[in-house]
Amino acid sequence: MARAENKAEAGGTAHLVAALAKALREQLQLSQEQVGKMTGYTASAISAMETCAQPASDQMLVKLEEAIGGGLRVFDKARKWMLLEKYPARFRGFSELEAGAVTLSSYETLVVDGLFQTEEYARALISGSYPPVSEPKREELVEARLARRKLFERSPAPMIELILEEAVLRRPFGSWEILRGQLRSLAEDARRDNVCVQVLPLDRGLRGTYAGDRGAMKLVETKEHEHVVYMEIEDQGILINDPAEVSQLAHRYAKIRAQALSPDESLGLIERLAGEEG
Repeated sequence: MARAENKAEAGGTAHLVAALAKALREQLQLSQEQVGKMTGYTASAISAMETCAQPASDQMLVKLEEAIGGGLRVFDKARKWMLLEKYPARFRGFSELEAGAVTLSSYETLVVDGLFQTEEYARALISGSYPPVSEPKREELVEARLARRKLFERSPAPMIELILEEAVLRRPFGSWEILRGQLRSLAEDARRDNVCVQVLPLDRGLRGTYAGDRGAMKLVETKEHEHVVYMEIEDQGILINDPAEVSQLAHRYAKIRAQALSPDESLGLIERLAGEEG
């Protein structure tokens, strides 16, 4: 059932990779079993890739390039587009903006921002989502989410800001240990020179002003120095580039940031919660 679903959902890149892999294999007069042995996969896995019953993973693309790529780098070049196709449709447009961002500013109210998620946290979160997804699809989504972390190492380095509601730091998925691991990872990321993490405290509303009541958002400055806002509402992705609307949302984000704990205070809170027993 899952494989039929994969065939139906496979994008153009997955079909192109499948056709190229089959054509190159046949040109080299290799069987699926032989290519499997060369790449560390079973013959059935190669067959599933060639029919899009299970599109190639990023690791399989690397191995296919080594085994049958012939120096053409077609599988290597396909990696970016294969990962893009694995994102939910609502997120694909934004993912390219995120990857090339000069500055990225996020405010999250329910879960840790996907860019900062650990593998265990992402898997637990996706496993418990509704409607449920198959195990292969879940692993594809986890792989695609973790691939976003390449942004941290990009050169030139983007400036990345993250504001989290304190409740996010206290909300476990899967287990308390998974949450503690996520908090430890978040603390490590917060120490990066190009990253700033702040926490909006639970009791902020007691002070009479609270700017975060309208929900999560992401602000991006592109390499062309254009400004865009991205929001998700019940599986719908919304990209806003109207200057007046972007300006209003940027002002709201600035107010949220001003109401949050300082970066040092936020890091201290994250580290304390990481050390607490569930």
